[in-house]
Amino acid sequence: MDIASILGIVVCFVLIIFGMVYGKSFSAVINFIDIPSVILTIGGTLSCMLIQAKDLGSFVKSFMSISLIMKPMQNDEVKTIQSIIDLSNVARKEGLLALEEAANGIEDTFLKKGVLLIVDGTDPELVRSILETELTCIESRHSDVIGFWEGMAAMGPAWGMIGTLIGLINMLKSLSDMSSVGPNMSVALVTTFYGSLIANWICTPVATKLKANNASEIVIKEVMVEGLLSIQAGENPRVIEEKLKSFLAPSNRGAIGEGGEV
Repeated sequence: MDIASILGIVVCFVLIIFGMVYGKSFSAVINFIDIPSVILTIGGTLSCMLIQAKDLGSFVKSFMSISLIMKPMQNDEVKTIQSIIDLSNVARKEGLLALEEAANGIEDTFLKKGVLLIVDGTDPELVRSILETELTCIESRHSDVIGFWEGMAAMGPAWGMIGTLIGLINMLKSLSDMSSVGPNMSVALVTTFYGSLIANWICTPVATKLKANNASEIVIKEVMVEGLLSIQAGENPRVIEEKLKSFLAPSNRGAIGEGGEV
């Protein structure tokens, strides 16, 4: 589990409750609960996202992607580069065909696919084209999911404002009863509160986290492409090591093992 994401969500919730009850009793939380406002704000937001979705299946899949922020990223740049250097040493000592056996121990499907393309003697430009096409498709799928959460972040406050306007209209219609102005105004404003929560507590952080995860994954796969093409070109493992180290922050470069002798 990604502790940072879970901790952030929980701390935000605690701070919201703290703001509600500070200087009051805990019963003040009830002032922020209004079922019609919840239905209008959340229902309206989800309905608009359903309209924008390609189909019901893609809507459900995009919505369930919230679980992705709870999972720790499996991408490890240092480990990936070390794996490529190890493959380059195998290719240098035993030839490219020896990589077929080494591919059996590779868990990453993208890297394994690239290795098998090299073993099959595929033209280097075609290898690059195939891998970059897959990379583009991966990024496109990620962009669709990120766009879903960005859309939710935009729709939440908008539907909160719609709920507020509905409440204000109803309040003005019964303005002759001044004792109802305060409660009606409170109910009108609570929908804006819900809309802001949808956007700033959930949707915007989720979209931002997914963007960061996407960027990390794309960088890892770009490292794989460059490393695999360097192996296919017969470059020295030490040269490959130095080339791939450029993807790392200087503080992480010392963790890479020796790539071989020049």
